[in-house]
Amino acid sequence: MTRYLALDAFRGITIALMILVNTPGSWSHVYAPLLHADWHGATPTDFVFPFFLFIIGSAMFFSFKKIDYKASPEQFKRIIKRGFIMFFIGFMLNVFTFTIDFENLRVMGVLQRIGIAYAIAASMVLLLNRRGILISSALILLGYWALLLMAGDGAYTLEGNIIRQVDLAILGANQMYTMRGVSFDPEGLLSTIPAVVNMLLGFELTRYLTSIKDKKSSVIKLTLIGGLAVGLGALWSLILPINKSLWTSSYVIYTTGFACLLLAAFIWLIDIMKQQKLAEPLLVYGTNPLFVYVLSFVVVIVYFHINIGDSNMYAWLYQQLANVFDAKLASFIFAFSHVAVFWYVSLKLYQRKIFIKI
Repeated sequence: MTRYLALDAFRGITIALMILVNTPGSWSHVYAPLLHADWHGATPTDFVFPFFLFIIGSAMFFSFKKIDYKASPEQFKRIIKRGFIMFFIGFMLNVFTFTIDFENLRVMGVLQRIGIAYAIAASMVLLLNRRGILISSALILLGYWALLLMAGDGAYTLEGNIIRQVDLAILGANQMYTMRGVSFDPEGLLSTIPAVVNMLLGFELTRYLTSIKDKKSSVIKLTLIGGLAVGLGALWSLILPINKSLWTSSYVIYTTGFACLLLAAFIWLIDIMKQQKLAEPLLVYGTNPLFVYVLSFVVVIVYFHINIGDSNMYAWLYQQLANVFDAKLASFIFAFSHVAVFWYVSLKLYQRKIFIKI
């Protein structure tokens, strides 16, 4: 089996980008590429979450290799337990605000989606062979498209989509995220189904990649796959819009294509050109990805609950930068400084060989 440092670097840059886009100094002053698309379409920021799902699928390949990808009751218990822990931690992050309002407490979130998707995807890779996984992925994407169309004329609108209708029926409006004054959860229950495919494709592409002995050949093949996927996603978007909030099937294919292209670039740079010095910071960042993500979330919440004058610590820190730099630049520096801080945390954990698994 061929080992690629590029996979570790890919994981690291994804975590860094998650912190960068989640921690601007001010949401009113953010460079356009660091914001999500308003509704249809995709910005670079819209690639970050599906990239994260892709690398979790990739990590599953190496994790389950230890048991030769064989299903067992014990293994399924571990899968369900890990999925539940991730869901629970995500839910507790919603609770952890110091001003708990259970009547308006959001149920879903990023880690909740990861937990559910992991439990489903991990079970599937142990039960199905490669052909079964690829056929199941295609059926999920096509079936999800059919579900979206059930909403009729409002299928792809914020107010009328079936994802919102299902979440309203199961969760209730008060337990959902509010987008532009409408109860709609971008990490809803139904829209988690196609997110499973991002993980499955990450798993399968890693299996395929590690079977190729010639790394130059892997770059060519991965670039071709990525280019075809991006083209297919763009073509599909003519009838099924690329939309992160709805997590449309075209969005899954489109973002997976870009994941392949970025990974191919990393393989060329790191594994072929041997520019490993450039990759070292990313390799460090990828060693405790979920823990660092959770820690960054907790730190931000704490900022908001430390009062400084008439404001809070988050706003105060940003204002110190805004007094010196342009508003958008100050917002970016604020976010990037947190990327650097949490990289340092990752480095210290890595040096002490502390690997916190969630």
